[in-house]
Amino acid sequence: MEDKKYGQGRNNNKRFALIGVFFICILLYFFVPSIHEWMNKVFHMFSTGDFDQVRHFIQSYGGYAAGISFLLMILTAVIAPLPAFLITLTNANLFGWWQGAILSWTSAMVAAAVCFYIARILGRDVVIKFTTKQGLEAIEQFFSRYGKQTILIARLLPFISFDIVSYAAGLTSMSFWNFFIATGIGQLPATVIYSYVGGMLTGGAKFLVTALLILFALSVLIALLRKIYEEKTGRKGSETYH
Repeated sequence: MEDKKYGQGRNNNKRFALIGVFFICILLYFFVPSIHEWMNKVFHMFSTGDFDQVRHFIQSYGGYAAGISFLLMILTAVIAPLPAFLITLTNANLFGWWQGAILSWTSAMVAAAVCFYIARILGRDVVIKFTTKQGLEAIEQFFSRYGKQTILIARLLPFISFDIVSYAAGLTSMSFWNFFIATGIGQLPATVIYSYVGGMLTGGAKFLVTALLILFALSVLIALLRKIYEEKTGRKGSETYH
């Protein structure tokens, strides 16, 4: 009983600390003009989806460009969940495809871990109060069975925010390391593909390459959904037979 109370106390402390960090960040945004201006510029830049704007913005920091890219990957995940493929393409275009791939993969892993823990600390207890136990168990079973496929789909499709998957996983009982390993494996193919393509993006080729990437991602999505459907219908058929 005491251990349970101690555990709840620690979780509450983490929750209050995290809320405190968010509160400080909000104060800085509203009361420090330079931070307010910088954040608004970042929000506008990513809302347009303009690759050239992102590339010029990161490149303008010179020797600190890699650090700014790392920070942007986390910010776009936590503060304003947006598809991170623009940063991945930019990293490859500025630093070379394999160097950019390493930077993108590493920063995306950190961003995923941050999103996971935010949801784990703030969300699970609240979700349990507003949903049924069966509903939460259904989500957990889905991630347990299709977690890697979900991560792969979210990473390949440029118009899906992968961070939503990280937040959702944090609400389940999935262990951090299972999530982290699945994320590392699941996002590797997309990171390599986008990085290789990003190194070749110039002029009008951007539109053709983007269209081909979307077509490829949709093909993978269809194949994975078909696999999930076949497994589900096959399992139902087996249960009916028995």
